[in-house]
Amino acid sequence: MRFGPQIARRLDQAFGRLPEPITPYRVPEIIEARKVFGEPIGAAETIRRAIGKLVSQLCAELETRGMGARRLDLLIHRVDNARQALRVGAAQPIRDPQRLSRLLNDKIASIDPGFGIEIMELAAVIVEPLRERQPMVTLIDAANPDISDLVDVLANRIGESRLCRFTPVESDVPERSVAMIAALSPETGATWNGKWPRPTRLLARPEPIETMALLPDNPPVWFTWRGVRRRVRQADGPERIRGEWWKRDAEMATVRDYFQVEDDAGERYWIFRSGDGEHSESGSQRWFLHGVFG
Repeated sequence: MRFGPQIARRLDQAFGRLPEPITPYRVPEIIEARKVFGEPIGAAETIRRAIGKLVSQLCAELETRGMGARRLDLLIHRVDNARQALRVGAAQPIRDPQRLSRLLNDKIASIDPGFGIEIMELAAVIVEPLRERQPMVTLIDAANPDISDLVDVLANRIGESRLCRFTPVESDVPERSVAMIAALSPETGATWNGKWPRPTRLLARPEPIETMALLPDNPPVWFTWRGVRRRVRQADGPERIRGEWWKRDAEMATVRDYFQVEDDAGERYWIFRSGDGEHSESGSQRWFLHGVFG
């Protein structure tokens, strides 16, 4: 046959002349625990105890399978047939009953028991293999503290997308020298540049300020930011930062001269002049406030 026997066999199977064995897709079995109450419950303390028992049952099954939970769903059935679902998550797979109970107990205030709860179901909807880690204890290096419990509590309270940490990026331009990553992401290997101190708060965009300064290398005598005029008492700088011409052609000749300035109230600011104070191609020669020190 011109196209081989495979085409003829598939046609016969399509018309029902040959059997076509099908291997069904098997949905992974969900690990869950269920509690039916003889009498409806509604008190917060009773709900807390019920959650503790469900978590203990679930963790025992997780341990049997060598798994840890990444996400739990608590389904509440009320006597009026209404349902309420609560969800908590973890940054890493865990099966510690105390930690999982703590995450769920933080949600008790949002439970509306109505005229009473008759059934509670707890399901581990996302599980992963859990490998027990042996803590490293030496006389030289202290073990790194485990903050995963804190991260999980905060993430479930304020939202996982709002919790992050900062990591350095290889760039001289301040707004490009830092990136936000997940709170428990592995170390990137990059190190912070300690040559010049950086403000604890970097504005999303540098904000223009009005100043009086002598060119080319002197800091402002005063500046006005957000409608408030501030007299400069002390200043350090300039720290010159050049544009990254290898990334953007428009930054071939651009520079910024940064100063750390302190006003009469003791507040410290990070300001810069766009340009070198002499050549128009280096920048607009305008002043901006880019950050605030603690």
